[in-house]
Amino acid sequence: MKLRYRRLTLGPLPNNVYLLGDDDSGDAVVIDPSFESKRVLTAARKQAWNIRQIWLTHAHFDHIAGTAEIAAAFDPSLPVGLHPADQAWYDSGGGADQFNLSIQQPPAPSIFFEDGMTLSLAQGKAHAVSVRYAPGHSQGHVMFYCEALESLFCGDVIFRGGIGRYDLQGGDLETLITSIQEQVFSLPDDTRLLPGHGPESTVGYERVYNPFLRI
Repeated sequence: MKLRYRRLTLGPLPNNVYLLGDDDSGDAVVIDPSFESKRVLTAARKQAWNIRQIWLTHAHFDHIAGTAEIAAAFDPSLPVGLHPADQAWYDSGGGADQFNLSIQQPPAPSIFFEDGMTLSLAQGKAHAVSVRYAPGHSQGHVMFYCEALESLFCGDVIFRGGIGRYDLQGGDLETLITSIQEQVFSLPDDTRLLPGHGPESTVGYERVYNPFLRI
């Protein structure tokens, strides 16, 4: 297994969309497909990766906007993974209407994440990633830890010098801080943090310099 990831920054917010692929098998997944889905499909082809699944850290609209188009680009349609606690957000279009936007309704999830679950890039392949449940930004937020790459795909839980917003439905500051302490800061300091927005960071940097977490 030879894992790599590629980041594409897409859409009006702008969102980090990740392709995580195995160069040996050619299998890959998309994490948090936002807008501009065709760019994701093109990038996968250039890497000679075959997208097998879609993984969602949470169901806010800017992280699911491209799910329908990418899933439908394959036959059969790609399976989608989501934590059940974010199903209501998912079914209502991720709250896009609150921002006078709309997205194509994505297909029903068929993979339901839970804390500690192990994931593979394709059915029957070796496990490559573990799920870390991290509510606070949304009730069903999860992160994906890839030990082989020493990287955490952390969605909107933590950013370089910041944390996710907690004022939307299902958000809670105390819960978010607890998630960071238990699910992010429990990882080695040199673990790369790959967020849903903005530049990457490391656990060690945020432990020392994040102004929201110096407690």
